[in-house]
Amino acid sequence: MNQESTQFRNQPYQSSSSTRGSSRGQVQPTQDLMEYMRNYARERPEAAALWCFGIGFVLGWKLKPW
Repeated sequence: MNQESTQFRNQPYQSSSSTRGSSRGQVQPTQDLMEYMRNYARERPEAAALWCFGIGFVLGWKLKPW
């Protein structure tokens, strides 16, 4: 394996926000949060699944129909 391919694989996932046409300087908290959550889920799928399960459990417990 050459050094370039090793460096490419060791880099974290790069989002496509620069290719979406978003302009610099504008605050977009919703898009930033969703992008962060997607990246987190790609890097740590087990932790993301446990968070979803925990949130669903608490919401289901608190919002039970009876």
